[in-house]
Amino acid sequence: MKKVIRILILILFVVALIFGKNIAMCFFPLKYSDYIIKYSKVYNIDPYLAAAVVKTESNFDEYAISNKDAYGLMQITPDTARWAAQKMNIYGFTMNMLMTPEFNIKMGCWYINDLNGEFNGNINVMLAAYNGGRGNVKKWLKQKEHSNDGKNLDYIPFKETNKYVKKVKMNYTIYKYLYKDKLKK
Repeated sequence: MKKVIRILILILFVVALIFGKNIAMCFFPLKYSDYIIKYSKVYNIDPYLAAAVVKTESNFDEYAISNKDAYGLMQITPDTARWAAQKMNIYGFTMNMLMTPEFNIKMGCWYINDLNGEFNGNINVMLAAYNGGRGNVKKWLKQKEHSNDGKNLDYIPFKETNKYVKKVKMNYTIYKYLYKDKLKK
């Protein structure tokens, strides 16, 4: 009996080695890669980061609407969307546009780029601002209990935002591994 169990474990191990990446891709899909690549290039952001944000925000559900009224693949709130549309010179903006995958990814990539510029490429701070709001992050950076140097966040007081930053970074690592040749800039 022990020999049968050992053989089964060995078979499972071999199957996992052979098919592990394919199995992982089922749990970490890559939809809308053309849009992710296109707008990552346009707005000079890492396409793996854009994919990780989409995965974390909506799990690639283009019709996602959060309990905080954020819309689409990259979960953009109405206030942020109206502000971004104005900054992006998009005339005739409507909230329905956020439910279109291409537009949502375009705006989300623009917003990541904007935050990235404001926070000097600091991915932790930028992701905290994407989730918790740039105003909150600016405030935290000025407070010694949250930032020792005014540039990095040592403590994120919003539990959801802290978990969000960690989750996006984990997804970012996974997407870089799973799709290393698929999303090249």
